[in-house]
Amino acid sequence: MEEKALEVYDVIRTIRDPEKPNTLEELDVVSEECVEVQELGEDEYLIIIKFSPTVPHCSLATLIGLCLQVKLQRCLPFKHKLDIFISEGTHSTEEDINKQINDKERVAAAMENPNLRDIVEQCVTEPDD
Repeated sequence: MEEKALEVYDVIRTIRDPEKPNTLEELDVVSEECVEVQELGEDEYLIIIKFSPTVPHCSLATLIGLCLQVKLQRCLPFKHKLDIFISEGTHSTEEDINKQINDKERVAAAMENPNLRDIVEQCVTEPDD
């Protein structure tokens, strides 16, 4: 599973922060240790990501979670279920945000908003795309 976890990490580490010129990896929002992969069945995996916002009151934590969702849905070549959480104790409203970023309907609705979609696209697009 470690190989799959590294594959997942490789996808998310280059996501850019919505308000800084840095990647999530550079800001220590994500690390190799924050990715866990479990086998669900033949060629199907559960991916659990626990990220740490830069500050406990980060107003962009939901947007970062959305970027993680979008990039992984687009880039992973294998069947998967995705659970994304804020690392325990790293955000003042982590429970609410965890519910939002794992609600497929809310994610779909957010991506229908042109302004949000543009921000997400800027964050998930590779620099040389």
